[in-house]
Amino acid sequence: MANIIAAIDFSDCSVNALEHAVSIASRGALDVHMIWVNNPSITKTTIYSDTSADLIDEIKKQFAKLVDKYKSQLPDSIIDFVIREGKVYREIIDEAKEMESLCIVMGTHGVSGFEQFWIGSNANKLISVSPCPVITFRAGIDVRTELRCILMPIDSTLDTRQKVPFTAYLARLYDAEIYVLSIYASKYKSIQKRVDEYTDQVCEYLEDEGIKFHRDHLNSDNLTTSTIEYAKHIRANMISIMTEQETSPFNLLVGPYAQQMVNNSPFPVLSINPFETMQVSTR
Repeated sequence: MANIIAAIDFSDCSVNALEHAVSIASRGALDVHMIWVNNPSITKTTIYSDTSADLIDEIKKQFAKLVDKYKSQLPDSIIDFVIREGKVYREIIDEAKEMESLCIVMGTHGVSGFEQFWIGSNANKLISVSPCPVITFRAGIDVRTELRCILMPIDSTLDTRQKVPFTAYLARLYDAEIYVLSIYASKYKSIQKRVDEYTDQVCEYLEDEGIKFHRDHLNSDNLTTSTIEYAKHIRANMISIMTEQETSPFNLLVGPYAQQMVNNSPFPVLSINPFETMQVSTR
C-alpha cells in the first residue's frame, strides 16, 4: 500500500505535522510511516525523559503512544515507525526511497538538539533531493483547519507545471479548490505570455480532472511576499511550489524563493523537486 513518511522529533510542531499526515492518509487509504533519526553528534538526551536510561527505549515508548493515539483514525491502513541513525536528512530520504513513499510530511521547527535540521541547511537539503513531494508545517498551523483552498503560483520556468498532478491529487482528496495564480515577475510581454500559456495548460488539466479551480494573475517584485499575501487574501490552507533547486560541487541549496516560502509561510507548503534536476542531484 502507498504510504506517507512523517518525520518526527516529538516536538509539538512535528506531532502537528503528523496529524496532517494522518488526515491525508485517512482520506487516501494510505499507510503512515513515522521516522526518527538518531544523529549522535547532535542528539541531546535531555530533550526527552531525564529518567530514561536508554534513549532508544524512550523513543520507542513515545512512538508506541503515537501509534495508539492515531491508529483508530486509520482503520484500513497501518501506522508504524522506524528508527535510523546517521545524517537526519539523508536517512529520511533513504527511507522514502526504500518505501517508495508518496510524500514526506514534517514540521519546520523542532526542539533543542534538532533545530539545525528542522530550520537549518539540512532541511533545505532534504527538500532539494527528495524523491517525492515534501509538505512542511511551521509551528502554530492549526491542524483542525481542513484543506479547502490551495494556492498554486505559476511562473515562467519550464518546471512550474510539474507540481500540478500531486496538487490536484490532494485537492481531490479534500474536494478543495485550487487557485491558479499567474505570477508576472517580469515586465516583458513575451515572458508574461509564456506564463499565460502555462496557466492555460494547467487550467485545462484541472478541468479535465474535474478539480475545482479559480484563475487569477499578479504582478510581483517579490515572489515570496506576493504569494504569501495573496494566500492570506484568499484564506488558503496550503501553497504549492517547485523547489527551484540549485547545485554546486560543494552544497545543495533550495532556491531562494522556495527557501523563503518554507521558512516564512504561515501556511503549509507543498514543495516538489523538478524531476530533471532531481535526477542530477541524487546521483
